[in-house]
Amino acid sequence: MKNNLIAACLQLTSSSDIYKNLKETIDLSNKAIDKGASFISTPEVTNIISLDRQKLKRSVFMEKDDPFLIEFIKIAKKKSVWILLGSIVIKDNKNKLYNRSYLINSKGNIQCKYDKIHMFDVKISKKESYKESKIFKPGKKVVVTNTPWGKIGLSICYDLRFPELYRKQVMMGAKLITIPSAFTTTTGKAHWHNLIKTRAIENGSYVLAAAQYGKNSLKRHTYGHSLIVSPWGEILAEKKAGKGIIMASLDFKKLAKIRAKIPSFRAQILK
Repeated sequence: MKNNLIAACLQLTSSSDIYKNLKETIDLSNKAIDKGASFISTPEVTNIISLDRQKLKRSVFMEKDDPFLIEFIKIAKKKSVWILLGSIVIKDNKNKLYNRSYLINSKGNIQCKYDKIHMFDVKISKKESYKESKIFKPGKKVVVTNTPWGKIGLSICYDLRFPELYRKQVMMGAKLITIPSAFTTTTGKAHWHNLIKTRAIENGSYVLAAAQYGKNSLKRHTYGHSLIVSPWGEILAEKKAGKGIIMASLDFKKLAKIRAKIPSFRAQILK
């Protein structure tokens, strides 16, 4: 098992234009690879951002035809890197929509996939509300998989607010947690940094949190601040604004030492 990983998170401003989003994601991924990244994560809804369910159904693809999957499978295999499409919107043969993460390994195979479990159904203010359950079919399965650096747990955005998910992942062996996101500006300013650092600390795990940033549509503004955080809660890299890349070296020997000092990641039963 490898002890060191050069990881990258991409920060995007995805729109409703799938092919424009694809070009920008490929360009940034290639830049990260050129800088030495072996693992790349993109944000939530990398391929398209829209709150219009009918538009999404018309615009997105089934898994076998999706251009993001087709292109990033090629890149992963050609460059021998691992790529997490933080999430893309996918439809099935019954026209149901899924907010789904895909982890592609360095051989160009889909290592695993994860459907977002917790739907973002909230009313932030009189002018700002979201009802993801009307758009997407939620997942039911906690996903942890093997990589050359140890096990990794997958999640998406609003999942961040449910600590029991991450405790389950750590019980399943996860040392690295991915939380690709499209946090709203309102909730991001209030909670983003605290929640990301808390998940890292309480689980003794590295966290990769690639994020959407800026004006994605007339009604959607995202917070940015992509983060890579250590198991000690240190911010190793942050992209506060704009599109771009952050990178950091993850040391899994250091993770083991932190877990040995403060083993709070172990499951505890309240009595």
